[in-house]
Amino acid sequence: MSDHGHLVLHGRPIVGGVAEGEALVTRERISGWGGIDPRTGTVIETRHSLAGVSFAGRVLVFPGAKGSSGWSGMFHMARVNGVAPAAMVFTTMGTKIALGALVTRVPSVTDLDGDPFAAIETGDWVRVDGDAGTVEVRKAAHRLDGAATA
Repeated sequence: MSDHGHLVLHGRPIVGGVAEGEALVTRERISGWGGIDPRTGTVIETRHSLAGVSFAGRVLVFPGAKGSSGWSGMFHMARVNGVAPAAMVFTTMGTKIALGALVTRVPSVTDLDGDPFAAIETGDWVRVDGDAGTVEVRKAAHRLDGAATA
């Protein structure tokens, strides 16, 4: 349902709570062990599309986890260090991402009724309701200078 740059996707809640923030979107899975720096919340996997970008305080929209079971430990440490994502929206459910979402303790939703990669772009303002299983998207407005604003 879209109304003047506003869209609501419905999915399956994984971790409850409500959070909102700027979206950070990647179509690539993220590796926890060796893929992120849990001190800064930065993706350090050199060949990743988000290499050098921090997810701290942002709504992370991605397919899910890859790699070893260290994924949940790295994202847990990011939370302890205050640099975890504000919320997570992902498309592929598995044990690594389920445990990672739980230990990260941020609102998380999966199994959406629409394609989040078609609906959400980096810079959009996203509100994730992990209790209701909704993801509200407000498209970023582009100013004349090219900078995006929510």
